[in-house]
Amino acid sequence: MTAAEARTAGEIVVVGSLNADLTIYCERLPLPGETVHGNGFAVNPGGKSANQAVAASLLGAEVHLVGAVGDDSNGEMLITSASGAGVHLGHVRTAPAETGVAVIAVDANGENNIIISAGANGTLSPADVAAAADVINGAAVVCLCLEVSMETVLAAAQAGHDAGATVVLNLSPYTEIPQRLADLTDVLLVNAHEAAQFLGSAEIPGSDGDAGDWEAVRLSFAERGLQQVLVTLGANGSVVLDSLADPGQQLVQIAPVKVKAVDTTGAGDAFTGAVAARLAAGASLAHAAAFASIAAALATTRKGTQFAYPDEDDVKRVLASGSV
Repeated sequence: MTAAEARTAGEIVVVGSLNADLTIYCERLPLPGETVHGNGFAVNPGGKSANQAVAASLLGAEVHLVGAVGDDSNGEMLITSASGAGVHLGHVRTAPAETGVAVIAVDANGENNIIISAGANGTLSPADVAAAADVINGAAVVCLCLEVSMETVLAAAQAGHDAGATVVLNLSPYTEIPQRLADLTDVLLVNAHEAAQFLGSAEIPGSDGDAGDWEAVRLSFAERGLQQVLVTLGANGSVVLDSLADPGQQLVQIAPVKVKAVDTTGAGDAFTGAVAARLAAGASLAHAAAFASIAAALATTRKGTQFAYPDEDDVKRVLASGSV
């Protein structure tokens, strides 16, 4: 983000989850019913929404987080991490419940599996969205995921839409969504698996899929009311499906950024936060996706989530190197 963009960029409101990540590192992920030996354990700040807020803030955006934590050490850790990254926490409240947790296993290749327990996140309600009207009404982007109740997500999407903000929905953890939420969503972020689930399709093209394959996917999303979609493909980059763009620019494949992945946990959140930051600064969807691909790749080169996220200078160094 240039100095001029920083002066004119709109604010971001992220509504959703804050979790303590309980992570065990191992050579390989266990099969069902199997026990494997771990080789390290860590407790780190996480939660999709908190991660996205931290990622966007580190990349220069002005970010407000709406959420809930418990009155416990995990809640304190999450507040300390987010505030240290510059996120505004005036609408994160302490709930009469334990802080949400995620139990994560990470293998030697950086791949992971995750189980979450909502805890205080389960108390977040439309009333919290209404209480955050002061920041939502001034937002350029409202960023959402599905780690809190659907009624809360719907309320936040409606509030963002009514305020004229760009509503960004990360369709994760995957669940069926009502058409009303699709109609309120300006930009949908999904990985290939989530895209296939949403469209009821057996396959989503990989990075080697031809334009015709992705054109069919774009049209399928558009038929469901989603005109701007980003599909992430892990190490294979991402694809921009923008039915609002000029003909010839509606399908853009973003090349992967090659790094040595240590831990992929939270890389999707780094991508989402970076997209939100660039959209708030007025960037096009394709430009935001290209920028976010660098941020997400850098996030996988260190263990953990928020502590691993790059700042704006990190991304600029990669851009300046000409390696992407």
